Amino acid sequence: MDDLKAWKTLAREHRGITEALAAFVASLRARDLPSPTRDVLAKAVVDAIGCGLYGLTTPWGRTMREFAAEQGGPPEAGLWGASQRVSVGHSVLASGTAIHSFDFDDHSRAKIHPGAIVVPVALALAEREGASGSVVLAAIAAGYETMNRVSQAANPGRARMRGWHLTGTCGTFAAAATASVILGLDAKTTASALGLAGTQSAGLWAFTADGSMSKRMHPGRAAQDGVTAALLAQRGFEGPRFILEAEDGGFLFAMSDSPRPGQIVEGLGSRWHSDETCFKPHACCGSNHACVDAAIAIMQDEKLRPDDIEQVTAGIPSVVQTQTGFDYQADSVLNAQMSLRYNIAVALFDRQALLEQFTPERIVEPRTVEMARRVVIEIDPEIDRAYPEVYGGRVTVLTRDGRSLSRRVDYSRGMPENPMAHEEVERKFMSLASVAVGRERAAEIMALANNVFAADSVAPLNAMLSASRIAEVAAT
Repeated sequence: MDDLKAWKTLAREHRGITEALAAFVASLRARDLPSPTRDVLAKAVVDAIGCGLYGLTTPWGRTMREFAAEQGGPPEAGLWGASQRVSVGHSVLASGTAIHSFDFDDHSRAKIHPGAIVVPVALALAEREGASGSVVLAAIAAGYETMNRVSQAANPGRARMRGWHLTGTCGTFAAAATASVILGLDAKTTASALGLAGTQSAGLWAFTADGSMSKRMHPGRAAQDGVTAALLAQRGFEGPRFILEAEDGGFLFAMSDSPRPGQIVEGLGSRWHSDETCFKPHACCGSNHACVDAAIAIMQDEKLRPDDIEQVTAGIPSVVQTQTGFDYQADSVLNAQMSLRYNIAVALFDRQALLEQFTPERIVEPRTVEMARRVVIEIDPEIDRAYPEVYGGRVTVLTRDGRSLSRRVDYSRGMPENPMAHEEVERKFMSLASVAVGRERAAEIMALANNVFAADSVAPLNAMLSASRIAEVAAT
């Protein structure tokens, strides 16, 4: 695709895909959604809120909430955990950051975290507009579908290799689509909103260089910018309606060296990417979950102890090697969550990778750090070819008595082929939210979250989220 003539031809062939996506978003209603899609999105709301409540206990979650409270604005929506009303933009900046604050939120094979953007936008703007639960459901579906399709069209593996964090770059489109449904924008205005969202797109992967907090804020900022785009479009401020496909400065051609514009409209209205949402049982990068599952399985099935292990080899795709295969330095919680070497090592010791495995004290524990440095990473050609359709991984353990024990996992727990049941997502919610607000309040919030699509208003849920006092407990 580096031939200019070929690129121009591709752009011309797909002219109008932004408008087609906008027309789909503008016409979407809750009744259009298949039952499995509704079920997945119901889990997504519960999962996002649980992650967000815990995220408010983290330093970066608290900092962004305090910033949003100081910025204030018109009292349009509640600020989670603050007993204060602020503008919708500042509300979603804080809640979007909180949801992604511990890398425990949902994700997809498009290399995105949609829940951290779509759920807070839908709830905050629905409160401002007095929208019903059925409208919220349609809005969330529109956001998930838009974000997945835009990322897939950018060719996520290729876009990631150029240094983009697709949750940030594609998230503005998701927020704008979600907001457009809540606001009841027509197709032309929705296309304008998508254009204004796309021109604000941002998010770079440099956070792993020093373990900075920037990754945490990408969903919050994308949510804020997407809401701004939709509100401006509603006022008649026009955005570029060919933002996705324009050959000069269009999102897809700027983002990737091998875009796939047809992914925007392929199966639109019949294939629901929401159904392929992945929910996390481990508090680390989703690309590492297959190897975490494999490591745990070996330890359990073979009844091994860490002292039995001489060396570990992880076979992964090339993109994952670039993303999470760096040498483990034990320098930050973020880099521990991203580091495949640490994720495998801590799974070998603890047989889990939950909140307790990612504290400042745990990530520097000498024996685990030493084990992480004995993890060898290599590209597995077969797994590499299947990526990103299959987020697979292989772990091989060489024991001190000379045995070689290997497990390959193609579909880790939480993937659509190996899903977490709604009850499992509820248990995850309670484990996270109880830390932040106590078990009794967590159960009350979960009951409202579970009923949000059937409710006449999101106001009771938002009021409880805002009024809940957040415990100062997470030393992360």
